[in-house]
Amino acid sequence: MTGSTAATFTADDYRARMERAARTAAEAGLAGLLVAPGPDLVWLTGYTPPAVTERLTLLVLAAGQDPVLVVPALEAADARRAAGAPALTLRDWTDGKDPYAATAALLHPEGRFGISDNAWALHLLALGQALPGSSYASLTESLPMLRAVKDAAELDLMAAAGAAADATFEEVRALPFAGRREREVAADLDRCLRRHGHEQVDFTIVASGPHGADPHHEAGDRVIERGDMVVLDFGGLKDGYGSDTSRTVHVGEPTDEERRVHDVVRAAQEAGFRAVRPGAACQDVDRAARRVVADAGYGEYFIHRTGHGIGVTTHEPPYMVEGEEQPLVPGMCFSVEPGIYLPGRFGVRIEDIVTVTEDGGRRLNTTPRELVIVE
Repeated sequence: MTGSTAATFTADDYRARMERAARTAAEAGLAGLLVAPGPDLVWLTGYTPPAVTERLTLLVLAAGQDPVLVVPALEAADARRAAGAPALTLRDWTDGKDPYAATAALLHPEGRFGISDNAWALHLLALGQALPGSSYASLTESLPMLRAVKDAAELDLMAAAGAAADATFEEVRALPFAGRREREVAADLDRCLRRHGHEQVDFTIVASGPHGADPHHEAGDRVIERGDMVVLDFGGLKDGYGSDTSRTVHVGEPTDEERRVHDVVRAAQEAGFRAVRPGAACQDVDRAARRVVADAGYGEYFIHRTGHGIGVTTHEPPYMVEGEEQPLVPGMCFSVEPGIYLPGRFGVRIEDIVTVTEDGGRRLNTTPRELVIVE
């Protein structure tokens, strides 16, 4: 992922991101940000360590001071090659030295810091011991919108990832379904995503027949039969940015009930999309989609939120769910994916990635949302 994003973004891009992150942290009342290896570090610096180990790697950001990346000496050469390296100071440490004391010297001794959600407890506890007066909050809690608003270059990458997922669906829908195992179709999805440029495939859900009532079903050995509804949900990272789309297909001709349920979900997905506009709350998207499902009598069978943010990870804030009052802002990207799940029978889900525009929303997935018949 580092090579792909580094080829797209410059040191100035990463410098601007780090400056904005430090400024936003100060505005939130934080003394700074501590960023461990993971998607936040890649987004801020373009650097992915060659291996995630017990050795401390940590980016320290605070308003009014230069960014510092603390790294093990044996990985310093890799860090210097990162696209964002010219925008920060590298401070390496050797085995046998105390990296926590060196890091503590960069921090306000009684500050409250935002820290990456995926930071190791080992490191957080050691920093707490080095600075007993300090305190910490996860980035999702303290700065949930840090990566939420994408710039023009990021939106281009998101659109390209969506187009690759669409091309994957168009290929897979033309392949045989009946008589094949779910995991075989899942392998087709994986293969096509990679052929269309994905360096990472995060999920390939193929949920046939009664398995479709399980939203996160793991593709298994069930043989897909004629008469099955099949939920396909797949995505991953292309050039460091995420795709995620769902379509529900039917093997052979569907029943009237199956068509009706699919039509309800399609109408709910459209209602959710139509609710996207600057200034609307995230929960408004959920309410719009959920209202359609409830009015059709299937409310109890829509058992998950309507959407999630997406960017350098396939799931991130913001979330389209009741109680989330975060206003939508141009450049945000998230899924709109209502579903109906009838236990023991079948399920339907339709999902597009949507970005907020100046006057509404734009879909980043354009494959048909009508019920597709496969063989």
